[in-house]
Amino acid sequence: MPHLSGNGLSEIWLLKELGHRHWLLLAESAGRPAPDFRDEAGQPVYAAFCALSIEDANFAAARANDRLRITSSLARLSRTQMSSRHHLAIEDRPIGVVTMISTFVRRAPDGGNHTVARVAIEGLPPVGEGTSASKLAGLAAGFRAGRVERHMGFDLHRESELGTWTFNPCPSLDFNGAGFLYFASFVVMVDRAEWRFEPVLARAVATVRRDVFFYGNVDRCETVTACLLARREPTGALIHHCRLRRGSDGAVIGDVFTTRTVADRVTTETVGGV
Repeated sequence: MPHLSGNGLSEIWLLKELGHRHWLLLAESAGRPAPDFRDEAGQPVYAAFCALSIEDANFAAARANDRLRITSSLARLSRTQMSSRHHLAIEDRPIGVVTMISTFVRRAPDGGNHTVARVAIEGLPPVGEGTSASKLAGLAAGFRAGRVERHMGFDLHRESELGTWTFNPCPSLDFNGAGFLYFASFVVMVDRAEWRFEPVLARAVATVRRDVFFYGNVDRCETVTACLLARREPTGALIHHCRLRRGSDGAVIGDVFTTRTVADRVTTETVGGV
């Protein structure tokens, strides 16, 4: 049952699946049989995610043997940025919309994950008119430039560190085939931090909204620290902002804003091997 978690549709499985679909859509858009992108020197080019947004989610509605329908589309936002949008439904009931924005990058000559350069790819369709993803792309640019003052009800200038949790990403679990810390692993670390700072409520919640902004990456054997900067505590919900920092130099590599509410069911039995 890789598609389900204890409280409905597995968000981490979903993000991995949509990341894969995004990658295949890029190849299709460029008229290629496979997503093997390279620069003029023949070096690999990757689609690094800049931002993703989960909206109007009802992941708790998913049950075993349900059919999940994913309707996906792709648009070009700029010279190097592409966006995909994925509408999710079970039995014609919408259960969420996921927007993902990526930019084409290549590694620096030293081969590390700290520095990458943006690359333009030939053969892609022209930049389209403003789409629903354009707002998210503009917001992501604002976060990278430090211009955003409020988001999802949080005043970013009034936040303070409420707690920190350090993780040592595992190469066989948290990194992808390109050797980068996989974008879904950013969410995994925030959820593990949530499990530590609110274990009672965390066992019963499912995501209804999540915005993630990516700024950097880590090399193998580097730690990542999740910093809880703000939270609100309405009844039956977990709403918080976590920031991810690279252990080696303290650089901010991501901001994650999350709203999760108590699911209408909670798995109370654990069955090994299922």
